[in-house]
Amino acid sequence: MIRRHLEEFQKDPDMAVVYQAETHQNRRMAEEQIKEMAKMYLDIVSEIVEQGQQEGVIRRDLYLGLVKRFILGAVDEVINTWLHSGRQYDLVSMADPLVELFLKGIGTESVR
Repeated sequence: MIRRHLEEFQKDPDMAVVYQAETHQNRRMAEEQIKEMAKMYLDIVSEIVEQGQQEGVIRRDLYLGLVKRFILGAVDEVINTWLHSGRQYDLVSMADPLVELFLKGIGTESVR
């Protein structure tokens, strides 16, 4: 899902700009389509996390709302940084490191 999200915005940087601008506004989102896309994305993240919890690959003691914000926030920041860098690198190349970070965290084995 993360790879697909990054692929779509890399293919259409103008849509990435619009999405970033609309989702970062403090007022209600102007475009219903953007609002619906964001909700759909969060729903998909929820489904994936819940499935991972059922399969035992994601901890069950996590607060789902926090996990969704963690994932969406990180993906959002990667896209934002890519846009502000002038798209100087392959956005999709960030997908695997993001997933690894989500699943393994930043601590060493000794902290777990």
